[in-house]
Amino acid sequence: MSLKVIFAGTPEFARMALKTLIEAGYPVPLVLTQPDRPAGRGMKLQASPVKQHALEHGIPVVQPRSLRLEGKYPEDAAQARAAIAAAQADVMVVAAYGLILPQWVLDAPPRGCLNIHASLLPRWRGAAPIHRAIEAGDEQTGVTIMQMDAGLDTGDMLLREAVDILPQDTTAVLHDRLATLGGRLIVQALQQAERGELARVPQPREGVTYAHKIEKAESLVDWSRPAEEIARRIRAFDPFPGASTVLGPEVIKLWACKIDSCQRMTDVRCGHILSVDDTGVLVACGEGALRLTMMQRSGGKRLAAADFLHGFDLRPGMVLGVPAAGAGG
Repeated sequence: MSLKVIFAGTPEFARMALKTLIEAGYPVPLVLTQPDRPAGRGMKLQASPVKQHALEHGIPVVQPRSLRLEGKYPEDAAQARAAIAAAQADVMVVAAYGLILPQWVLDAPPRGCLNIHASLLPRWRGAAPIHRAIEAGDEQTGVTIMQMDAGLDTGDMLLREAVDILPQDTTAVLHDRLATLGGRLIVQALQQAERGELARVPQPREGVTYAHKIEKAESLVDWSRPAEEIARRIRAFDPFPGASTVLGPEVIKLWACKIDSCQRMTDVRCGHILSVDDTGVLVACGEGALRLTMMQRSGGKRLAAADFLHGFDLRPGMVLGVPAAGAGG
């Protein structure tokens, strides 16, 4: 008989895991997810991907604003506690839920709470492991299934599998590969748990890094940095928040680029546009140069360089990264 699973998660990464659990035949009597949030141009309340998937399969959903019984929303926590108790599940699976689980939640299911984390722990504990792995230039990342404890991604490891980070991987592309892997690994972990074959391994004390939440303020490109570093950031910040630069009052989003082999000219400033043609906009960096191949202006769509240049006048000699006079910053 399959383990009964409470599932806690919110975004698409978590939806993939829930989908895989359901397809594998695990009964899911309850789903926890974040409250509906305003989204889109109309800023209408929108259910999370996990909530949408749960409702499509007739699974009860609870959306507490907090799980702390003595916190700001004790009534939400009490409702969640009652729902968890009524579900009588064996284990809770957690994936990108977005709320801290207090000790009472960790202790509620007999087999505790298993987390699907998108990194090779202990590297990149925290909120944005996929972004930070690409930004740092890591050659590999992966998924770790972890027995949760009260710390931030500090629990014992149960399963761990690596994947290569390919040269052109964006966060969006790598996210989808890791979401699929996470779904497969959590099913494998539950199967091993049922057979009594799941071994707990403490995380190493060496190699701990933290993947801090991505802030919108990080999106602005610093052209004094090396071309390779800027290129990684452009890939890491796709789809959110998107790397950007400015030209006077205009904000330009940068979605794709190529590192150019030309030598960095010492007599031009960083951000200087060296050449412009249908293959892209070549920009001087602190080390090397970067050819921007896909861009977007405010209110517009992502466009290949040739199409972008039809509606936006960029010329050699212009300098990116210089805001309009009087602009904040």
